[in-house]
Amino acid sequence: MNKTRQGTSQKQRALEILVLLKRLYPDATCSLTYDSVVQLLVATILSAQCTDERVNKVTPKLFSRFPDALSLAKADREELEEIIRSTGFYRNKAKNIQGACQKIVKEFEGQVPKQMEQLLSLPGVARKTANVVLAHGFGINQGVTVDTHVKRLSGRLGLTKETDPVKIERDLMKLLPQPDWENFSIRIIYHGRAVCSARKPDCANCSLAHLCPSVLESQK
Repeated sequence: MNKTRQGTSQKQRALEILVLLKRLYPDATCSLTYDSVVQLLVATILSAQCTDERVNKVTPKLFSRFPDALSLAKADREELEEIIRSTGFYRNKAKNIQGACQKIVKEFEGQVPKQMEQLLSLPGVARKTANVVLAHGFGINQGVTVDTHVKRLSGRLGLTKETDPVKIERDLMKLLPQPDWENFSIRIIYHGRAVCSARKPDCANCSLAHLCPSVLESQK
């Protein structure tokens, strides 16, 4: 069994981290603003390499102009690009959003599908986006959302040695109870923003420090 210097198994440590994260961020939820599942899908596509805060500044105008899959499918591409320009990679995002909505209209009667395989068939949708949509749009915990924060903190906390998001997700799914897969991600993201930043983690004020192999290594 994989042990840390604290004598705690990897699975036990993951569960202790989960408990602490629930205490630290009891009200943590998806930071994106949306009124429907298709809007959640679009907002999540826009959030790639962009902050949720920036996305939430863009989507009110976007969804006021194009509120559903049909209107997005028929949108003028240049207008769509202009509205989402500040989120970065706007041409590719506009192409994917429109392609996804066109497929939703054509193949899924205008409704975002509930199955992972069908979601992954949509342009611009990989497991990260699909997990967010399933969890927050349908209440289905089918995987663990792995963004940059989850990737960074899972490695620092010794929950995985992988760097590929799909392999990280696989490792986390083995360690955590399925009902907590998505809320673990959300809370880890909150912690990554507030404490365990990429450049300068605040280990001295981290409530997870006693469970973190990275902290022990730095103290050697």
